[in-house]
Amino acid sequence: MKFLITGNMGYVGPAVVRHLRRRFPDAYLHGYDNAYFAHCLTNAAQLPERLLDRQSYGDVRSIDTSLLSGCDAVIHLAAISNDPMGNKFEAVTRQINQDASAALAQAAAKAGVRNFVFASSCSVYGVAAGGARTEEDPVNPVTAYAVSKIGTELALRHVEGDMTITCLRFATACGMSDRLRLDLVLNDFAACALARGEISVLSDGTPWRPLIDVKDMALAIEWAATRSSDQGGRLLVVNAGSNDRNYQVKDLAAAVAAAVPGTSVSINTAAPADSRSYKVDFGRYAELAPEHQPRVTLAQSIEELVAGLKEMGFADASFRNSPLMRLQVLQNHIQQGRLSDDLAWR
Repeated sequence: MKFLITGNMGYVGPAVVRHLRRRFPDAYLHGYDNAYFAHCLTNAAQLPERLLDRQSYGDVRSIDTSLLSGCDAVIHLAAISNDPMGNKFEAVTRQINQDASAALAQAAAKAGVRNFVFASSCSVYGVAAGGARTEEDPVNPVTAYAVSKIGTELALRHVEGDMTITCLRFATACGMSDRLRLDLVLNDFAACALARGEISVLSDGTPWRPLIDVKDMALAIEWAATRSSDQGGRLLVVNAGSNDRNYQVKDLAAAVAAAVPGTSVSINTAAPADSRSYKVDFGRYAELAPEHQPRVTLAQSIEELVAGLKEMGFADASFRNSPLMRLQVLQNHIQQGRLSDDLAWR
C-alpha cells in the first residue's frame, strides 16, 4: 500500500505515521509538509519522519499532483489548524483549508486514488445547546477555521469518480506528541498545572468539549484510509470520537488538577459565553468502525502529557506566548522575514 500524508510534520502527523508504520510495516509512507512547524520538536527520541519512506516539502496550495501517482490513500491533515490562526489569517485559512483541499481531492480522484481522508472537526457545531449533535444536525460554524472545514466537506460532494471519501469530524485533539501543541484545552491545563501550580480556566467552565487523543485519531484515520464504500457510502461525514468522552471544561480542569498534586483551579465566572460549546454523538462511528474505537482514557492522556512535559523540563509559566502555541510560531516566521503575510516562504 502507498499512503500520501499531507501535514505530517504537525501535531497529529507523527502519531499517524507511527501508527501506520506499525500497522502496515511494508507500506510506502510519503509525507508532504510546508514545514512551518518542522522545528517544533518536543521530547522526541527520534525524528518522526525517520519512519517515512519519503518526505517532500511544499505548499499544499501548489502541490505537484504527480506525487499522487500510485497512491492507494491520501490522508489530508495539512491545514491552518485552530481558531486563533484562522482568525488572524482568515483569507489564507480559506485558501489552504478549503480551496487547496478541494483541489487536492479532485486531483486524487483523477489519479485513481482509492481513499481520501479529510481531517474535519466537531467545531463545526459551534454553539449547540441541547442534546449531543449527530451528523444530521445543523452546523453552526462561528470561526474561520470551522467555516473552512464545512466548506471543504461541501466541496468534496462534487468530486467525481469512485474514490471513497471520508470526512472525519474529530473531537478536540489532546495528548502528547513529538510536536506538542499547548493551544488545546487539555494540553493547556496540563501545562498550567506544571508551570504555575494553577489552572486558569478562561471561560466559566460550563462549555462542553468532546476529546480524542492523537493516538486514537491515528486509529480512526487508519480505518478511513482503508474502508470500502460499503462501510458508510462513497462519501461519508462522520463524527470521530466516543460518547463517553464528552466533558465540560471545568471537569477537565479538575481531572488535571487531581493528577498534579498541589494544583489549584481558578474559573472566570464573569467570562462571556464561549463561542464553542457542543456535545457530540459518536454513535455512527461506533457502528461503522467497532474495531477502531478510541482506547486512550482521559486519565491516560493526562498522564502521558504530564510525563512528557516533565521529561522536557517544562516550566514556562508564560507558555501562551511561546513557540508551543502555533500562532506564535507563524507570527515569529513573519516577523523574521521568513514568511509573507499570506504564509508563503520567502
